[in-house]
Amino acid sequence: MDLERQLLAAQGYSELGMPAEALEELDALGPEFAEHPEVLNARLYVLLKARRWEDGLAAALRLCRAEPKRTSGFIHAAFCLHELGRTPEAKQILLSGPPDLDREATYHYNLGCYDAVLGNPDEARRHLLRSFQIDRKFRAIAKLDPDLESLRDWLA
Repeated sequence: MDLERQLLAAQGYSELGMPAEALEELDALGPEFAEHPEVLNARLYVLLKARRWEDGLAAALRLCRAEPKRTSGFIHAAFCLHELGRTPEAKQILLSGPPDLDREATYHYNLGCYDAVLGNPDEARRHLLRSFQIDRKFRAIAKLDPDLESLRDWLA
């Protein structure tokens, strides 16, 4: 099997809205590649796009174990937990991630959303301000995010 070709095929199927076919491509790599970080990352991308939160969570946690310094596994695992209504756990997994997360706007933005949902407006504002400092586009996103409804006046 050619890993790069299979990954590209899976990505193509996913972009075409064909998650089952994308996952088939990844499964065709066999068990020897099942825990390969790039395969896990591709599987996670497909599952998130398909809104399969439970399966996405499992893939993200496997990615966290395979590459504990890779920030995306923690961000995506937390997002899946949040989408499953498990926001306290989502916050905890983000806080348990590698130190490099602190430099990522998505990390602070998601913590802001989770804190807003959990009723911690001061913490939410602190994280959101940090995310806006790192990447200004998050301010516009925040104004439309339903998780931040409780902070709508502050965001205006």
